[in-house]
Formats: sequence, C-alpha cells, structure tokens
Amino acid sequence: MTDEAATRTAVQTLYNTYPFPPEPLLDEPPPGYNWRWNWIAAYNFCCGQKPPRENIRILDAGCGTGVGTEYLILLNPQAEIVGIDLSEKALEIAQERCRRSGVSAKHGSTVSFHHLKLEEASQLSGEFDLINSVGVLHHLPDPTQGIQALAAKLAPGGLMHIFVYSEIGRWEIQLMQKAITLLQGNRRGDYQDGVFVGRQLFASLPENNRLVKREKERWSLENHRDESFADMYVHPQEIDYNVDTLFELIDASGLEFIGFSNPHYWQLERLIGKSPELIERAKNLSEREKYRLVELLDPEITHYEFFLGKPPIYKADWSKDETLLAAIPEVHPCMHGWPNSSFLDYDYRPVSITETEYQFLQACDGKSTVGEILQIRKVGLNGVRSLQHRQLVILTPTH
Repeated sequence: MTDEAATRTAVQTLYNTYPFPPEPLLDEPPPGYNWRWNWIAAYNFCCGQKPPRENIRILDAGCGTGVGTEYLILLNPQAEIVGIDLSEKALEIAQERCRRSGVSAKHGSTVSFHHLKLEEASQLSGEFDLINSVGVLHHLPDPTQGIQALAAKLAPGGLMHIFVYSEIGRWEIQLMQKAITLLQGNRRGDYQDGVFVGRQLFASLPENNRLVKREKERWSLENHRDESFADMYVHPQEIDYNVDTLFELIDASGLEFIGFSNPHYWQLERLIGKSPELIERAKNLSEREKYRLVELLDPEITHYEFFLGKPPIYKADWSKDETLLAAIPEVHPCMHGWPNSSFLDYDYRPVSITETEYQFLQACDGKSTVGEILQIRKVGLNGVRSLQHRQLVILTPTH
C-alpha cells in the first residue's frame, strides 16, 4: 500500500469510527442559515448582484454526515445537490439526516450521495455551478491534487467555497496532537485509544497550562463530543496553512481568488488604524502581504474561508445612476428578524436601519425597479448603494 493510500485508509477509518460532524439528527429542517451555502447570497457576495438563474448544480465535496448538505438542500430549493465522501458510515448518516428532516422530500431524485474520494470527482457527470468543500482539503494526502480535481468540475462562471485550517491559531492543537501520538506508541491508529489519552492529558495537566487554557476558552464546548475531540486531536492527516502557503494552493487551482468570506477580519485599519503612519506604509504592500500582516498581528485565526471562481466572473458595477435605477431590488434572503428596523444581517451581525431604509426594503417586491420605488420611498440612490453595500438588498440588473 502506498503512503497516499495508507493515509486515505487511516482517514476513512477515523471517520467510520467517529462520523463527523456529530450534530444530532432532527425531525425537522435545520434552524437558521449559513449564507455561504445559499447560492443567491454567495453569488451576491462574490459578484454584487443576483445570479441569473437558480436551477444550478451543487457539489458538496467531502460532505461527511451531511450537516452542510442539508443546508445546501434547504437553502437552494431549485438546485440539484450531489454529496461525496470517503466514509461510508458518514454517508449513511448524511442520507438519514436529509431524509429524516424532510428536506430531501422537496428534491426527490435531485439529491444524491456517492461513496467517492474527493480526488475522484472526475467520475461525476457534468459540471457544477457551486462547489462546497469545508474542512476537507487539509486532510488529503495531496491538497493540491484535490483542489485541482474540484476546479476541473467547476463550470465557467461558477463559484467554489473552501475552508482550510490556519497554522497560527491551531498551534496548541498541533502540540497536543503530537503529544497524544507519542503516548500512544504502537497503538497509533486506534482512535478510541487516542481520545482516551487526550482526555487523560487534559484532565492531568495543571489548570494554568497553556494547552488546557486554550482548550477551555476556545474548544471545550464543541469537544465534549468524542467525534469532535477525535477530529481535532487524533486526526491522522492534517496540513495547516499560512497566507503564503494558502495562496500557493489557490494559485495551483488555476481559479480566481474572489475574496475571504469574513472580510472584516482582514481589514488592517481595525488593527493599526490608530497610526496613520503605519497605514501609509501598508499601502506599499501587495494585497497578499496585507493579508499576511493581518494574521501576524492577530494570530487568533484558526481557519481560512474563501471563494474562488472560474472565469469569466461578471461583477456588477452600480456606480452609474441609470444602471442602478433600472435594477430590481430584493431583500437579502439571509436576514434574521426581518421585517423590523433592527435585525441580524447575513452574517448574524446586529443591524439598525432608518425608517426611510425600512420603507424602501418593505417595497422591494422583486418586480419593481429601484427607480419606481424611489418615486414613493425617498431613500435616494446613495441610500440604495449603502443598502446594497451592506448586503441588505440584492440587485438584479435589467440591462
């Protein structure tokens, strides 16, 4: 057995022993939303407009127990969803999850699961408009091979949503992983024993130990489940990234980097904005160097979540008044607490809007143009641009 084959077998064994994610199965659709899994919201984030169609194909590459797949089905009722995974046990749970919650009934034959390695995505028919791969690439023997396999299945104009680990915010995790491996000795590969060793370590170390403190303040809530603990501390294969190595991976995909899906973290002004001199110096840095500076100055980041696209990617320009006036606005599909003047936006951040903005949003019926609504709702064009910039409205161009 080759090293790569042995690694895949080890990962498969882990997830057959501890299927992940371990979220319980529900007898109803999952609550809330993750906007990154909503095609309209994701396309709007990447391209600044509503997508031209919703009857798309979505690939959940490394779907695990189907937590993300279930949301993809729920949030994209017109889409065909395909889930693939290496773990047979996880796939069984994914199918049962989607059946039991009732979301699959809305799609019938347009939802399918396949026991398939991510690198074998070429065996799937056709191309996909959206590819979702969360927490998978960093567990492959060769992540570059994996991302290239996915890129080959992405349709022109399509989007890929990726989640991989960051080495900076996972430093303590790496240390514990190595400590458990040392203590397991010849029992490496026995993942239940690995969980036992890890639990014993955390119970035995002094309370002021750095690894213990980090676990308690950051991870213990989710790690009370053995599945999560095993995924974090006894995984047989993990490659962590920094900004430099991350963009090496992205460049190898041949796709366009559209942006991180948490852009607020990557704003230098929040870290060094008190120093105009430093901000001025930072202007001489490339975009990637600025990203690297952010993670060096704020080393809490534990993962990167971002969008890639396969050209041609058409991004809307709403700077021309005539283009904006002719657009058709709709309320963003991922807002919690709307309609109200105070609610949570697509990223679950609290938002308060003015009475004029509220009235404009209320008038967005998906049929009337911006110009028609402004005749009775005097928010102004700059007000509309502000709503669009904050992703409270999604605009459809008409010419």
